[in-house]
Amino acid sequence: MNPFTAWFALFFAAVFTQNILLTNYLGMCPFLGASREIKTSFGLGAAVVFVMTFTTPLNWILYHRLLIPLGLEYLGLIVFICLIAAFTQLIELVIERVSDALYASLGIFLPLITVNCAILGASLFMVARSYTFLQTTAYGFGGGLGWMLAILAMAGIRQRIAKNRLPRGLEGAGIALIIAGLMAMAFTGFTGITAPS
Repeated sequence: MNPFTAWFALFFAAVFTQNILLTNYLGMCPFLGASREIKTSFGLGAAVVFVMTFTTPLNWILYHRLLIPLGLEYLGLIVFICLIAAFTQLIELVIERVSDALYASLGIFLPLITVNCAILGASLFMVARSYTFLQTTAYGFGGGLGWMLAILAMAGIRQRIAKNRLPRGLEGAGIALIIAGLMAMAFTGFTGITAPS
């Protein structure tokens, strides 16, 4: 398998078959909390894509070029969180300057990108799975897009059913968790798709 095919397969898996949200259930808090409107979901999803795409490769560089040579691998988690926090502050400042409405609608979930376990999980997975720099970049971008795709699909479904009457026990979190479970089953339907040899 040539390198481009391998990177694309990793990217495709990160978006669909190994979606960090729907297969590992990382980043569920903002997923369930901010997925009531498509505009808010798109803004939060774009912020997650941006932060995950840039922090995952930067964390790879810090881990492999700084921490490992100095024998400080045990500081990886702290370094990853600090870098993610810095990028989150950057994206928060940009959104606040560009769109006050989006900034207000994202509310508490924007600062929570810092502790969004999906973003931290991508950096930890790249270490645990021994990805190369290019594989890490493909995985970070694909993981962010997969998270964004999942939250946009959830927002679309929730907006569609908001106008319908639901049984009392399914309102709110109940129906959201059922939808998330059905989406997870749908995304795993892509499992087994392999690149042609």
